[in-house]
Amino acid sequence: MTYKDNAVKDLRIAYIGGGSRGWAWTFMRDLALEPALGGTIVLYDIDKEAAKANEIIGNGISEREEAVGKWKYIVADTLKEALTGSDFVVISILPGTFDEMESDVHEPEKYGIYQSVGDTAGPGGMVRALRTIPMFVTIAEAIRDYAPQAWVINYTNPMSLCVKTLYHVFPQIKAFGCCHEVFGTQKLLAQIAERELGIADIKRDEIIVNVLGLNHFTWFDSASYKGIDLFPVYRSFIEKHFEEGFEEKDKNWMNSTFSCAHRVKFDLFKKYGWIAAAGDRHLAEFMPPIYLKDPETVASWKFGLTTVAWRKEDLKKRLEKSKKLVSGEEKVELIPSGEEGILLIKALCGLTRMISNVNIPNTAGQIPNLPASAVVETNAVFSRDSIAPIFAGNLTEDIRQLMLPHVMNHEDVLKAALTCDYDIMLRAFRRDPLVTCSKDDADKLLRTMIANTKKYLPDGWN
Repeated sequence: MTYKDNAVKDLRIAYIGGGSRGWAWTFMRDLALEPALGGTIVLYDIDKEAAKANEIIGNGISEREEAVGKWKYIVADTLKEALTGSDFVVISILPGTFDEMESDVHEPEKYGIYQSVGDTAGPGGMVRALRTIPMFVTIAEAIRDYAPQAWVINYTNPMSLCVKTLYHVFPQIKAFGCCHEVFGTQKLLAQIAERELGIADIKRDEIIVNVLGLNHFTWFDSASYKGIDLFPVYRSFIEKHFEEGFEEKDKNWMNSTFSCAHRVKFDLFKKYGWIAAAGDRHLAEFMPPIYLKDPETVASWKFGLTTVAWRKEDLKKRLEKSKKLVSGEEKVELIPSGEEGILLIKALCGLTRMISNVNIPNTAGQIPNLPASAVVETNAVFSRDSIAPIFAGNLTEDIRQLMLPHVMNHEDVLKAALTCDYDIMLRAFRRDPLVTCSKDDADKLLRTMIANTKKYLPDGWN
């Protein structure tokens, strides 16, 4: 990397999953809006045609006059080609297809087990991990061999197990996981503060929080705005609006698959005294089936069950959009996404310094009453070639007890995936709070789900 005029214009970023029809365009957009960075993006994807499409789209963005960050997009045929010489590696892949995810999400419904996402916890998250972990073993080995000094940014779910796998295979890797769920809760607090305090235009990043927990099961034990403690403000709002929840300015939970009225996090605050800091759809999956008992219960808490049929239909729309972007019939709108990935790259290049939430191993004791081997989400300081985790403090014992089954499952699912050990996997499966069926039914369900995803699993599962 060469520094000149407070900029780095010769970066090389390997993008694994570079054929993405969604996140890649967000990444390209943010890169184009950052004047202090530039260089080459090497797109690698098992779907090479999708990567070639994004090569055209990315170079088209870079040629636009309003694109102040200039990048050359190229496609690599192999991981070795993509990684060699890279300063950063971005991983954003879909492990398998939506056909496999259909089994992850909907097969458990035959046993009365409902999931609102199915990519992190619950039966769906665990089986998704079985096919994701072997892919991440391959990626980690390639990074070790071809780009051992690169910073690695993971966006793939299940986040905790993806990051855990990278460190298991290559302990010296410089990897971290990025997730925007915390940002959504900061935004919620900003909007509640505006209403309760009569203050206009509070920005999301002006809400200062201490983050601690697991990815998609994060919590705030403190939150403030310019010296104002927001816990009493949040408590007051909940007391007045618990039944209806919070309807955001720009979306309604009934009109969007990914929206909610935040009633789950309000209920968790009433029960545990801390602010649960992820979307309700994710939070609900880490708990016993209080919020996911059946579709009627889900609706009463004002969030939705994401059907894979919706995801498949959305993919069709994205494929059509990709064609239009390649042909020039449409253009990517160059507006900031609100994600922080580009800002973190900028900080790691030494151009700035910032604090953000990050998923990394707990080896610095960020959360002292969780194991050092756990991958936890806390704040960290990003600066030149450095991530320094911030001491987050202990979880309350009640919240720690909610975390422990998932922490233990991360260990067991990783071990099961690496050794193709069905008994270990079944133990983890039955430990998950959502799996309330009998031992025999859990065994039948797991065997069916594994059979449905077998083509993405090692031969040892046959």
